[in-house]
Amino acid sequence: MRPRIVVAVFPGSNDHRDAAWALRVLGAEPRFVWHAEPELGAVAAVVVPGGFSYGDYLRCGAIARFSPVMAAVARFAGDGGLVFGICNGFQILCEAGLLPGALCANERLRFVCKDVTLVVENAETAFTFRCTAGSRLRIPVKHGHGRWVAPPGQLDELEREGRVVLRYVPGDNPNGSEADVAGVLNAEGNVMGVMPHPEHAVDPLLGSGDGAYLLSSLVDAARDRVLAAA
Repeated sequence: MRPRIVVAVFPGSNDHRDAAWALRVLGAEPRFVWHAEPELGAVAAVVVPGGFSYGDYLRCGAIARFSPVMAAVARFAGDGGLVFGICNGFQILCEAGLLPGALCANERLRFVCKDVTLVVENAETAFTFRCTAGSRLRIPVKHGHGRWVAPPGQLDELEREGRVVLRYVPGDNPNGSEADVAGVLNAEGNVMGVMPHPEHAVDPLLGSGDGAYLLSSLVDAARDRVLAAA
């Protein structure tokens, strides 16, 4: 059974087709939903993809956060639905208050595009259960505002609760992100955001297939939820 997974599309999105292709290859039925749509329909999960939503005006994700589709995504997440944000999607989810922290300009104020190595800190999530704790993934990044920061004390809380899911390995932090954080989870465990692009690391012909560990975890978790509710 192919779980239906929504890929939200905003003006300026440019990785939605890549995300849909990767999800389809990994066994899902992706469905695009335009930013002006107020409802998601019957779906098993949501992916908020990368790009430059609304031209990244004001702040990355700051305008997209108010779009009708994000109100639907927030309701879906509030009901326990799985939501996965990638790069600009991570920024949008932080702006919407669905994930902790914020994404700021890279430390050197330069756009960065390269492969990075990540370490899996928590393999007991709906987005990483195909991984093992401590395993390393090679996945590309491409962003100018990917430096994750948090208010005083919040990082310690996230560490205690296992909500720092992915981290750049020491020396391979591309943006100056606090504590090398590359991906975080919400308190309920059903919303996750990452700055690297797993959808660009599904086919080994592109250099790495490691992104499939994350996206196939999401697809399997979405399928399990549909079957459990049947």
